[in-house]
Amino acid sequence: MTQQYEVIVVGGGAAGLSAALVLGRARRSTLVVDAGEPRNAPAAHMHGYLSRDGMPPAEFLAAGRAEIARYGVEQVRDRAVDAVRDRDGEFDVTLAGGRTVHARRLVVTTGLKDVLPDVPGVAERFGRDVLHCPYCHGWEVRDRPFGVLATSPLGVHQALIVSQWSKDVTLFLHTVAEDALADEDLRRLATAGVRVLPGEVAGLVVEDDRLSAVSLTDGTAHDRSVLFVAPRPVPGTGLLQRLGAELRETPFGAYPVVDETGLTTVPGVWAAGNAAGFAEQVVNAASGGYRAGATINGELLFSDLDSDLDAAVRV
Repeated sequence: MTQQYEVIVVGGGAAGLSAALVLGRARRSTLVVDAGEPRNAPAAHMHGYLSRDGMPPAEFLAAGRAEIARYGVEQVRDRAVDAVRDRDGEFDVTLAGGRTVHARRLVVTTGLKDVLPDVPGVAERFGRDVLHCPYCHGWEVRDRPFGVLATSPLGVHQALIVSQWSKDVTLFLHTVAEDALADEDLRRLATAGVRVLPGEVAGLVVEDDRLSAVSLTDGTAHDRSVLFVAPRPVPGTGLLQRLGAELRETPFGAYPVVDETGLTTVPGVWAAGNAAGFAEQVVNAASGGYRAGATINGELLFSDLDSDLDAAVRV
């Protein structure tokens, strides 16, 4: 028989675990389907989460899984491959392992994947001395020689932001033409003291398991100990698209249209974390999951009360 739940949470990161915690404490039968692929897995530590600053991401998730288990939330390591809304407005979710589970409401927290620039050495060192977010890691590498790998004119923005953490910043234009930069951006870079270097990046120079330089295709190498890159985000919106959720295009991918609680344009389906937006850090994702969980509990409560009232009137 298909197992029945009041809520299924698809995704076991900060957003999904937070939603599940609220729902479990509200005594809602809840299932978390977790594929076990957190976005921040390459990072040794997470930052900017009050009271959890510096905590290893794996330790954070393990603590969250233990917490929701105390409230009876079920957890399964699997992948949701399909979801269908039935005639009653409820949902059948198919798992890769072959099971089908049913819920009255869905929370989709499937995050996003970072597709890194195709430069030798970048993927191998990502999360160590190849970084993407100064708010996540800037303090730990402050005052070192920074490089910024541009893959679009938006690299200017990243170079200007990271100059808050180091006054020795080089913007490697890589595949971006120098004349593609606006005059205003060039003036800002000059004011911030950011060196702009044309030429395609060939790879990274690593010595004693540390980044020491960035090499160009012209044969030159430029001493740098940190390289910031801008991965291409690929939102995990497959289930939402199958359910017919409206998406909005952004410079960082297409994300679902949601209200202030995370409710999508599909009744009964919420999205939170990086499944709902590119810029959601761990603390934001946890907050979004909390809002979704609390909203769903209230909606289910009043829906059931109204149904009971209608039944009583008919009698």
